[in-house]
Amino acid sequence: MKFSTLALLLAGLCAASAQAAPPAAPAAPAASSPPAVKPPPATAAPAATEHAALPPPSSAAQKLYTAARADILQVRVLLKNGRTQSSVGSGFLIGTGDLVVTNYHVVSQFALDPDTYVGEWVDTSGKRGNVELLAVDVLHDLAVVRVSRHGTGFFKMPAQLAELTQGQYLYSMGNPLDLGFAISEGAYNGVVTRSFYDQLMFTGPINSGMSGGPSVTAGGDVAGINVSKRLDGELVSFLVPARYAQQLLAQAAQLVKPPRDFKPVVTAQLLAHQDAMLARLLETPLSLKAMGPYRVPVRESEQMRCWGRSNVKADKPYTIDNTSCAMESAIFISGALQTGQVSMRHEFLRSSELGALRFAELASASFKNESFGTYKSAHLTGPHCTEQFVKNATLPLRAVVCVRAYRKFPGLYDFALLAASTDEPLMNLQSRIDARGVSYANGLRVTRTFLEALTRTPSARLAGKP
Repeated sequence: MKFSTLALLLAGLCAASAQAAPPAAPAAPAASSPPAVKPPPATAAPAATEHAALPPPSSAAQKLYTAARADILQVRVLLKNGRTQSSVGSGFLIGTGDLVVTNYHVVSQFALDPDTYVGEWVDTSGKRGNVELLAVDVLHDLAVVRVSRHGTGFFKMPAQLAELTQGQYLYSMGNPLDLGFAISEGAYNGVVTRSFYDQLMFTGPINSGMSGGPSVTAGGDVAGINVSKRLDGELVSFLVPARYAQQLLAQAAQLVKPPRDFKPVVTAQLLAHQDAMLARLLETPLSLKAMGPYRVPVRESEQMRCWGRSNVKADKPYTIDNTSCAMESAIFISGALQTGQVSMRHEFLRSSELGALRFAELASASFKNESFGTYKSAHLTGPHCTEQFVKNATLPLRAVVCVRAYRKFPGLYDFALLAASTDEPLMNLQSRIDARGVSYANGLRVTRTFLEALTRTPSARLAGKP
């Protein structure tokens, strides 16, 4: 079998990139939803059982809510036609001005599609008015809006923010499930480092609709902004640190006029993120793990976790071992699009019972079963792929690289590389890397690095089950 060089695979993709590169016309975004650890959609609250009375709020919570209630707002997204409600969140007025801090995911619909959606605020007394979007920070899921009323001065963003100690009480406010304004108590439990950007862990209830609301100390200092919760845990919630809101407020204060179109602003922030993400991912060589005679690249870090599984106990004439590594957070753009994430996957397949022909059929079916995206997406172009047989320093491979361009955010792409070993009749390694929301140059860089890192130990000659 004749193999081309590794360079030809990537060069072939570069030569054909014009089909994926031009961004298409913008399309209407889907409904907003929070990031990967998102709260459930706003639905009717579950009925309380006969003996499940809620504990009364503490005196500290009562005092805080009484003092702060005038400056807590519900932030609503409405369809322009008919003014019907599309999504709801929360926000809070800063000082005695007219600026409100909330989450980007709360306002993402009218940030990306202002011709279809508008924003509205509602306060605890039922008064309401229009919302003007001033600034967004998609990387930390924050936004600053202007409203037609002023704060009482309760919520402040001083130059020196309050220091937090693990275990101290925090109080989160907002409008959970669109049922009414509320305050919940919990504890601060440190900085979460598994997300690419710092978040605070809040051991307390944050429900859908509270996104964008403030979380404060017993003294009333803003500690963070409600953003999300884990659905697979109990009272594991997350806050955006107040310092990021402080920075965005400073930017908003310097604006002469807000942007007419926020898509270029979002694009610039995503491009900055992918540069930082790939720099951190590739700042040191990828680690190599053994899978049979092969060595496969992985990255284990605070932001990326690896997991493994095997069917070794299954009644099968073949054995499959899987290793998967993925970043545990992504950047929210809209309810139908999260990006800024890298994942890697390896599958080691072998058999001593099938025979070479049946094993080749099994391995080919697994390779063919991979998906690279649909041509019907409103957010990305259809996948443009190139496939070749290549050889790196130690291993002959069948490789496919696919690229999809973002329709609304020019300069951003999703890259996917799938590679399969071709050196053994009864063994097969299939490896894949996906890089979402990267520049074209960075996409080529990370796929090349991954492909070149796949190796085989020269002395190893194995076949069949271990």
